[in-house]
Amino acid sequence: MPASVPRQSRRNVSAAGSCDATVMTGTGTGTDRADLTLLVVEDDPAGALAVPELLDAADAAGTRVRIRTARNLTEAERLLTDDVHCVLVDLSLPDPRAAAGDDPLAPLRHILRLAPRHAVLALAASADAELAAEAVRVGAQDHLFREELDGRLLSRAIRYAVERKRADRAQVKLAESRLRAQENARLERGLLPTPLLEGSDLRFAARYRPGRSRALLGGDFYDTVRTPDGTVHAMIGDVCGHGPDEAALGVELRIAWRALTFAGLCGDELLSTLQQVLEHERENDEIFATLCTVDIAPDGRRAGLCLAGHPSPLIALEGRPARLLPYEDGGPALGLLPRARWPRRQVELGAAWSLLLYTDGLIEGRSAGPGSPRLGQDGMVHMINRQLAAGLRGEELLEAAVTEVRTLNGGELTDDVAVLALERVGARG
Repeated sequence: MPASVPRQSRRNVSAAGSCDATVMTGTGTGTDRADLTLLVVEDDPAGALAVPELLDAADAAGTRVRIRTARNLTEAERLLTDDVHCVLVDLSLPDPRAAAGDDPLAPLRHILRLAPRHAVLALAASADAELAAEAVRVGAQDHLFREELDGRLLSRAIRYAVERKRADRAQVKLAESRLRAQENARLERGLLPTPLLEGSDLRFAARYRPGRSRALLGGDFYDTVRTPDGTVHAMIGDVCGHGPDEAALGVELRIAWRALTFAGLCGDELLSTLQQVLEHERENDEIFATLCTVDIAPDGRRAGLCLAGHPSPLIALEGRPARLLPYEDGGPALGLLPRARWPRRQVELGAAWSLLLYTDGLIEGRSAGPGSPRLGQDGMVHMINRQLAAGLRGEELLEAAVTEVRTLNGGELTDDVAVLALERVGARG
């Protein structure tokens, strides 16, 4: 190191026998460099291993190292605080709690248990090469031989051990995060519905985009089933809120809807029972859910429609532009009013049609980026008609609709979006 490079070494021995020293190597004041704290665990820190002098002779690339020394494991446990970055353990350190012939790595294992988040270096005599290698296998980041130790080697080993430990911890966190994401994905995929339409000539498509980051399931929910009499039942709903609790409640309502539908309930009777489920399962009285149910007759030409505070579906008849189904006297959202009623309205569909059920996440995004008016139902109808005119149907139509809504919004949508399409192509199809 050039003679002009300032170096300083300062040592203070505590009343308990531990040694505290600060060593700065390199140039400048070190205010823009990361400080490192090294805890040396050796039975004679003032004797054979003069750590501050070793580091003082090192070219540490400007890193400032603060030294703490401990003569035994009890003292090391007291000095091992969160600001320690690396621990240097002398493998010849006696363990007063161990009997003769016990594990020679017991002191190291003890330090590893005490400091699972810290980098650890093992110090051994060159004659104990196998023991030093075993120290790395049990968890030390590296080993050093006392006879070969110099300032440059020690300084580099400290920095490398700290970085290696950080990399190991980051890798562990990444693996844990991936595992949690995989488990959540499997769980949420299992909670998404599987339409039961065997025997029906209707075509089904659905798209789901949760508002929560890295989630597969939000507060929106939908389902479609065909009962033994040939009627196709479809529903879509939205629990207020966007968290996992709302998602769980949405799943409960969907499962209850399917069970009640197969039990023969429909219209007001079904929605009244679902409201009881909601009131029993929700966390507080302010939680509510909107719902749209459609039951399509076996011949596919007419349907019954119930709305519980939910936006009206969109229908496209053969040869005509899409439009909203008129529904002015729907009932309130589930959970708002006790003893509420939800009238069922008869809708004529015809021979060939497309029916689009959606949640308000599709219409509440912005129409031209942040600050612009919301897309709204009229904007959605105009958008769907353009996509229908372009020949889009089914999965392609829903994917294009969700993608365009996100583009118009100027970025990701904050609300959950669920879209469900049922189509009857008629004799010509």
